[in-house]
Amino acid sequence: MKNVTFTEFRKQASSLFNDVEKGEIIHVIRHGKPIAEISPISKNNSDTPSWKRPALKLVTKGAGLSKAILEERNFT
Repeated sequence: MKNVTFTEFRKQASSLFNDVEKGEIIHVIRHGKPIAEISPISKNNSDTPSWKRPALKLVTKGAGLSKAILEERNFT
């Protein structure tokens, strides 16, 4: 983790972003207070929207709901 002042960040942004690409986390300080944290994008985040990613499949024991409905319809 690196701490840099806002002025340093403005002057050295290109090289600092190179460090971020290598996995470094940068904290930007202005007037002695941290104002930003720049970190690499985590591997878990992808360009695929969450609704297109595989999800958990929930399974229960017993007859399925659709089977129970069809059986009930056949009895009436």
